[in-house]
Amino acid sequence: MSDDRPRSALELRLVLAAFGFVTFTALSVGLFWAGLRVGGWVAAALAVVAVVNMAVVQYRRVQRRHR
Repeated sequence: MSDDRPRSALELRLVLAAFGFVTFTALSVGLFWAGLRVGGWVAAALAVVAVVNMAVVQYRRVQRRHR
């Protein structure tokens, strides 16, 4: 049976942000290991952006539940 409520777009955004965090963290480690410092820092910055995005999405999910 299906749920009464459709899945939230925020849940999809949270999953995508988590995927981005894992991907960019692994890419950053790989680039640093390969000696490509600039690329490693860019990937690390994008991993930080993904973490901030996850925090914002989770905050919005909590706020939506309290309405």
